[in-house]
Amino acid sequence: MAELSGANGVALNIKDEVNEQRSGTSPGCLPFIQKVIAEILGTYFLIFAGCAAVVVNADKDKVITMPGIAIVWGLVVMVMVYSVGHISGAHFNPAVTIAFATCKRYRHISRLKSLVPPLASGTLRLLFTGKHDHFAGTLPTGSHLQSFVVEFIITFYLMFVISGVATDNRAIGELAGLAVGATILLNVMFAGPISGASMNPARSLGPAIVSNNFKGIWIYLLGPTFGAVAGAWVYNIIRFTNKPLTGNH
Repeated sequence: MAELSGANGVALNIKDEVNEQRSGTSPGCLPFIQKVIAEILGTYFLIFAGCAAVVVNADKDKVITMPGIAIVWGLVVMVMVYSVGHISGAHFNPAVTIAFATCKRYRHISRLKSLVPPLASGTLRLLFTGKHDHFAGTLPTGSHLQSFVVEFIITFYLMFVISGVATDNRAIGELAGLAVGATILLNVMFAGPISGASMNPARSLGPAIVSNNFKGIWIYLLGPTFGAVAGAWVYNIIRFTNKPLTGNH
């Protein structure tokens, strides 16, 4: 979701150019492949862990609880940002990618990661198939408009934080994963009972495809996307600097 960039960032460095030439791989090809793999793995583990918490909680008589689910989502985001953020940017979220694209701060990674959420959700379906078919996706508990507004606000909040801690040279880059993970945790804590606190079209679409349950899916496709774009642009407005930013998305 965020990229550890700036003065404290870690850049991907391919040192052995000779081996690249011998293997017929162009200088930019190998880093691109690494970014694709990093995004695929990161997205898979994110969706698997978060949705697993939801399914286990439903399957085991609320053993994890809502705060526990929130903690799982926050921790898995934080861990994956620190694991692959310096390689791929750790978006894991189409809404974040689109938001960065509108700000001209995104380099195309791959559309392959769009296949990962259904794969992760399918894994959970295989593991927890039984008498009760638990839905790992997100559903509005109130009106559709209420859930749409909630998704817009919490994704705006998330993207605002991402823009601040992970793309601004003046921020402390090492804290990006912690700040983003904590934001996810907080959002799930108070918005989970209302809209499911998706903040991520892929997180909602994957389980919906696997379970063939598309109730209110438009909320989770449009709400987070509009919220992320708005959050990115608002932070750009208050950035107060014309200096070029470091980091690639």
